[in-house]
Amino acid sequence: MSVFRTISLDSLRAGAARTGLKKTLGAVDLIMLGVGMIIGTGIFVFTGVVAAKYAGPGIVISLVLSALTCAFAALCYAEMAAAVPIAGSAYTYSYAMLGEIFAWLVGWCLVLEYSLGASAVAAGWSAYVTGIFKSAGIQLPVAFTAVPADGGIVNLPAVFIALFISALLVRGTKESTNLNRILVVVKLAAVFLFLVLAGPKVNPANWSPLLPFGISGVLTGAATMFLAYIGFDCVATAAEECKNPNRDLPIGIIGSLVICTVLYIAVAGVLTGVVPYQELNNAEPVAFALRSIGYNIGSALVGTGAIAGITTVLIAVMYGQSRILFAISRDGLIPAGICRVHPTYGTPYIVTLGAGIAVSLASGFLPINVIAELTNIGTLFAFLMTAVGVLALRYRHPDLPRSFKCPAVYFVAPAAIVSCGYLMYCLPGDTWQRFSIWVALGLIVYLAYGYRKSKLNKEQAKSAKRVA
Repeated sequence: MSVFRTISLDSLRAGAARTGLKKTLGAVDLIMLGVGMIIGTGIFVFTGVVAAKYAGPGIVISLVLSALTCAFAALCYAEMAAAVPIAGSAYTYSYAMLGEIFAWLVGWCLVLEYSLGASAVAAGWSAYVTGIFKSAGIQLPVAFTAVPADGGIVNLPAVFIALFISALLVRGTKESTNLNRILVVVKLAAVFLFLVLAGPKVNPANWSPLLPFGISGVLTGAATMFLAYIGFDCVATAAEECKNPNRDLPIGIIGSLVICTVLYIAVAGVLTGVVPYQELNNAEPVAFALRSIGYNIGSALVGTGAIAGITTVLIAVMYGQSRILFAISRDGLIPAGICRVHPTYGTPYIVTLGAGIAVSLASGFLPINVIAELTNIGTLFAFLMTAVGVLALRYRHPDLPRSFKCPAVYFVAPAAIVSCGYLMYCLPGDTWQRFSIWVALGLIVYLAYGYRKSKLNKEQAKSAKRVA
């Protein structure tokens, strides 16, 4: 009856077979889901903020370092997803390879990542929509577009979009991915429009000095920009709804990461080449850069694309959040009743609606900086544990069939562990304090409920009685 007990791969597959989730997603759907998650607030907001505050034109180096860390983690994710194509992502992998207590902590951190990440994205969506109205001469009341800390009562647009996306996800995975495809195309068009309009206006003088904040600024920028790449792990949460998970999951994970890395580096290079980095500390740096060089219509079009981009991020984040909670509840670590699948739509509707309500409340009443700053550290912890898990998988199940094997795993996995750990170290001290409180709260919940109620615990107890 140890907290380090592991669940067998056969039990995971048997549990997945009984859930009734519809298998509707192919490789293109997964790539679009990953791109939909990654290309959003990071490219339209964080590139400017990080360049202005931490890295200057050296943000391109920060992006390369973050992408390299993600690449190591992505290769580990791809092997785990191909070998264990079960909903739950890093949580499920940890349960099978490292033990229940580690699985719970990873799942708890993923809940933090997706919940706060979704709340931050909803708040960002609200800011862009409010800005569009302002550009049209319509001033929405601050009382209903800002949180109490910013002088408002409630951020109603953020509440609305969170509840709308939640209802869309209940309606069906295929329906939400169809909308996601359309919006991904719109926001990619906005990114390419920016590159076409702003690219010829680049002034190389703006790239000097390359590292105004030094190497430490580049590293802090890498740790901060890591949030921009979060998304390929969301692809892994769709494992049970894939038509051919062993082939499609690795394609979706790695393909989306490669596409987005190229686009991020291109946008960051052009952005800091068009506008001096000191001027980019605002909520809409891409649209701002186009206005600064005289493309007002182009700026409006890119702003519209940014709204589409942020919407796709919210779809992907809230989808991943519901699937993580679904996997945890199925194992009994939180009440199992919330993972009930809708008889018509084939989606976990209770947990999806519950998560949507929680996100809407957080985005409606909490300031965006508070709900965003913890996302990175929780994600890095989950990535680190997945890298440990793939090493355990190679050791414990060397002959397990898998359509994708991480190349040079005994270099890649340790590199993922070290790089994720170092980026965690680079994050501010107050982030570590809040993260410690979250972990402590998670341990209390596990010891008070999950340890006794887990299905694995009950199965072991029955086995012990039979033996006795």
